[in-house]
Amino acid sequence: MKPKRFADLGPLGRVCRLGLSTRGNTSLEPDDVLEAFRRGIRYFNWCCHPDGLSAAVRQLEPEKRPEMILALQLYARDGEGARRELDGYLRELGTGYVDVVTHYYVEHEDEWAEIQSPGGAAEALRDARSEGAVRVVGVTTHHRTLGAQLAREGQIDLLMIRYNAAHRGAETDVFPVTDELGVPVVVYTGVRWGALLKPTPDDPVGFRPPSAPDCYRFALCHPSVSVAIMAPNGRGSWRRICRSSTTGAALETMSTPRSASTGIASVITPGAFREERRTTEGVWSCILAS
Repeated sequence: MKPKRFADLGPLGRVCRLGLSTRGNTSLEPDDVLEAFRRGIRYFNWCCHPDGLSAAVRQLEPEKRPEMILALQLYARDGEGARRELDGYLRELGTGYVDVVTHYYVEHEDEWAEIQSPGGAAEALRDARSEGAVRVVGVTTHHRTLGAQLAREGQIDLLMIRYNAAHRGAETDVFPVTDELGVPVVVYTGVRWGALLKPTPDDPVGFRPPSAPDCYRFALCHPSVSVAIMAPNGRGSWRRICRSSTTGAALETMSTPRSASTGIASVITPGAFREERRTTEGVWSCILAS
């Protein structure tokens, strides 16, 4: 079995499985984001602060906007706050709608109850959806059991959850549920905030920590992952990814790891994963190719 290049996000259609995200401490320029778009990336997760991604959306040709899947996270739990927050985001982005809104970091059932209560944020998003300002509503969480429960109960269209070589609980707690129901899964923290790229005291002699492409390849090799988002810090990081995309085979030609149950990791440690060294440029060539 070979990893797929595209995933089906239901009403959002088919999308490249590698996405691009910004966060408050990264500094991508609009040109970097537009270059990613030109190279085939279609899922963009905005950090909700003015930055290169929001500027790029404003600069995007209107006829190209339907090709971009724009996602963001909603902080407010109450309806009034949610409406105010969403209106501000739309103004900053210069667009009439966003494709994906996830309730941000819902980690407890009482938080979800507050969101769902009369006058809560869920009500505001339902109104926004009926008005065409939001297309898909989901949740972002670290709480795997809660995420799976919301998917099972049909309360979300999409689940955004942590998944990387050091945090693999989603393989047993989430993916069987979302696979059965066809709920798209977007995963984040693929490099564990950079920790997976660093050596640990437990590493064997001669072991080289994985690269960022290794880490994203790990996530993309799991068929239950719809989209894995990366958040390169600055133009230098993004340019290195772009350079690596110029060589290697397409994703369709990459074989999956020798163990489907463990992904590319043959042994997992808290700080890194070990594997037989493989050429990883192919994942970038497949996904970033125009």
